[in-house]
Amino acid sequence: MPHAVSPTVDHDDEFFWNGVAEGRLLVRRCAQCQRLQHPPSPMCPWCGSLEWDVQQLSGRGTLHSWIVSQHPSVPDDMARIVALVELDEGVRLVSNLVGIDAAEVENGMPLEVLFAEVDGVALPQFRPAGGGA
Repeated sequence: MPHAVSPTVDHDDEFFWNGVAEGRLLVRRCAQCQRLQHPPSPMCPWCGSLEWDVQQLSGRGTLHSWIVSQHPSVPDDMARIVALVELDEGVRLVSNLVGIDAAEVENGMPLEVLFAEVDGVALPQFRPAGGGA
């Protein structure tokens, strides 16, 4: 079975991973033009500013697209639903979709974030909205 790999944290995304460790979903906001950016980079792609703030997101969004990821050496019941989530604030995030069978997944369904340990790493995951604990 593949060995878990921790994310490589650098100056540009340290705030994101610190937020995940605290159970918060954070994104960069340009201090100049106020646009949100994810994934983070050193310079705002819209105005060129190097100054950033951090904004906490609601954790709510909709499913934009998804696939079932199945590694040949892993049993079928361990397949992951990989989701592209359009967050209510307008940025997109790739994550896992949990708490639902792949046969029930539909683009456009409302989702909410939860934070879970996956392969020894704390990650934001998404589930159908109203999915409970």
